[in-house]
Amino acid sequence: MSVQLDVAPGFRGLPNGLPRLLPVDRRLFPDGLRTSGQHPPIEGQLRSFEDFPTEITGATVWEGKEMEQKTQEWIHQWTEPELQELLWATDRFNDTGIDFKLPTLESKLQDIRNDILNGRGFIVFRGLPIQKWGRYKAAVVTMGLSVHLGYLLSQNKLGLVLGHVTNQGADWHNDLDKIKISATNAPQFYHTDETDIVGLLFCAPGETGGASGCASAHTVWNDLVKNRPDVAKTLASPIWHVDRKGEVTPGQEPWFKNPVFMVEPGGKERVYVKWDPYFVKSLKRFSDKGLIPSLSEEQLEAMEVLEATCQRHGFEYNCEVGDIQFVSCCQTFHSRTAFTDALPPKPPRYLLRTWISTPEHEGGWCLPFHDSCYPKRGGIQVDSTPAVADPLTTAGGTV
Repeated sequence: MSVQLDVAPGFRGLPNGLPRLLPVDRRLFPDGLRTSGQHPPIEGQLRSFEDFPTEITGATVWEGKEMEQKTQEWIHQWTEPELQELLWATDRFNDTGIDFKLPTLESKLQDIRNDILNGRGFIVFRGLPIQKWGRYKAAVVTMGLSVHLGYLLSQNKLGLVLGHVTNQGADWHNDLDKIKISATNAPQFYHTDETDIVGLLFCAPGETGGASGCASAHTVWNDLVKNRPDVAKTLASPIWHVDRKGEVTPGQEPWFKNPVFMVEPGGKERVYVKWDPYFVKSLKRFSDKGLIPSLSEEQLEAMEVLEATCQRHGFEYNCEVGDIQFVSCCQTFHSRTAFTDALPPKPPRYLLRTWISTPEHEGGWCLPFHDSCYPKRGGIQVDSTPAVADPLTTAGGTV
């Protein structure tokens, strides 16, 4: 499958002053852009807990109970003309390889992009006839919508820009340092992905479970500051090691370290979140060797309190086949409940995932990382592995 969908509308080149990046081989990256990958923050741009806001207000602050009553605000039902435009763009792209153009939907998508980045932080598009169009066309639609929000990122060491989220039977109880929980049927606690926006196309449901969840990180922050300032301070401290789980380019450490909550070093100075407990719990092999500290009692408690606070202020909802969900990973936590797959001949629970970068100079968040202005910031990139996408075949193993 071609992935020549990676140029966001309005791109005008990089601003001056970026750190030097390795040359890009255009035979591997035709657009001249490689996924940046995960990096530790710039220490001088981190704020101490005392410099964080004590209360956040605005559209990014909401309660799950409110969202449960306002589904019309975050579920967009495709109209027939919109579906015809999506089908036209998909067929045009498949036939010619020309960029995925949406003449009528473009302005609406830019309004939605603004709401994802600067407001509520999530949306669900409903009514894509995946069973009629097939998974391939539905995947093209998902990728096409994604590049109207930003740039597609590599999600693992194989360069996949279209991830397969399904139970691959990995032993997460014993091999947590080797696998990603999205490749199992275990619950995914409230977390963020290694990207600015995550997109999910729902191809097949589980027999039971598998509900999605969202929570406002700003509502959670307000609660923590008010009721558990000690926990908020722990989460805002640069003491959290994050496992790369073997997806390492030579010269990198097998982990990086950052706070869970950070403040934009410029721009709107909003509170930013970066968190996945499964990438923190899996570091015992390094702490046992004395290479990094073990999780302290304060950190363990902070993890429990954070999850409980997310559950208290978030909400769960069930997606339908054909739904496409986009969630900001800057100010919104998301989750998934445990599930069981249906027995054959029914298909297993299956989602296709995109990771989307929204660089600072194109309206994205100002982040305390050296690649804040780089188009394909974040994601996971090992060496110069080129981007690939296959919507029909589960690839990438458990990572």
